Order: sequence, then C-alpha cells, then structure tokens
Amino acid sequence: MDSKVRAHVFIKGRVQGVLFRYVTRDEANLRGVKGWVRNLADGRVEAVFEGEKEKVDEMIEFCHYGPPAAKVSSVKVIWEDYTGEFKGFSIRYRY
Repeated sequence: MDSKVRAHVFIKGRVQGVLFRYVTRDEANLRGVKGWVRNLADGRVEAVFEGEKEKVDEMIEFCHYGPPAAKVSSVKVIWEDYTGEFKGFSIRYRY
C-alpha cells in the first residue's frame, strides 16, 4: 500500500511573475498530487502537497527549479501529517 504524505513547501528566489503557480498546478495534476499553491507578500511561493510519497517528492524536486523563467534560491520543506482534505490542486490568490 502506498504511503500518503503531506509537505508544506516555501520556495524563495525569482518565483513570482514567472508562471510558477500555474506550472506547479499542472505538474501536480499530472502526478495526482492534491493541495494548493500561492504567492506570499514577501516574494516567496508557498505550497502544500498531499499524495503518494514518491509523487510528493517529485513535486518537491520540481520546486527546486520551477518553470524556465524561475530562478530558485532555496526550498524549505516542512513535513506534516497527511489529512486527505483536498479534492484537487488549486491556486490560491490571497495571502
């Protein structure tokens, strides 16, 4: 049986205005990962990924480089308890 995990991720660098949220959503949907992504007021991008550990790990790996125009300087991952609360993957528009 696949183990389900939850990762709370903060991405720093040139990650706003480069389609980071949209590409993250598409990548998550391709992998069946659920959760959300949003911009933060301080210029970072924040995301929560839930799903099979292997697929969540792939999303974290993606966050280290992002879309072509992005320049990621750091990725912080906080592992949390899986909740299963999400029906899909969404972009959030408020901080």
